[in-house]
Amino acid sequence: MSWKEKIRIIIRLSLSNSGRKKANYLKEKGIFKAFGDNNFWYSRIIPADPHLITIHDNVKVATDVYFCTHDVLHDLFNDECKLQNSSVRYKRYSGEIELLTNVFIGAKSVIMYGVKIGPNAIVAVGSVVTKDVPEGCVVGGNPAKVIGKYEDVASKRKIWSQEN
Repeated sequence: MSWKEKIRIIIRLSLSNSGRKKANYLKEKGIFKAFGDNNFWYSRIIPADPHLITIHDNVKVATDVYFCTHDVLHDLFNDECKLQNSSVRYKRYSGEIELLTNVFIGAKSVIMYGVKIGPNAIVAVGSVVTKDVPEGCVVGGNPAKVIGKYEDVASKRKIWSQEN
């Protein structure tokens, strides 16, 4: 995908306040490796390598979530090698990200390469996910750690919804 096309998509995402419309637009554009049904995408950020990201059904992505499919350490190490007149060259390191069915990613979270999340998982606001998230777990923090169970959160929300 060209930078020009990415800019068009980012502008279109920025103009909409509907997470469902944004998700439908992204699915229509086909920028991800796979993008399931009934998703919600509130973020205005497009990953650098969306072809490395698989998003299954019923995935909800809040605002300002960043999917990091690669790092730039190769550039750092290659510059160091040049300074030392070494012939060693490091390659760009990247990895896929997969969000399984029924996943919520909280605002301002970072999902690193090589991570698989869910199914039935919640990533708390502001988390940095560096490892796989087990099924049915709530994770939070930097680095993200298991802090609860999906079913417990669902049960509490159900009770609250019935009372209010």
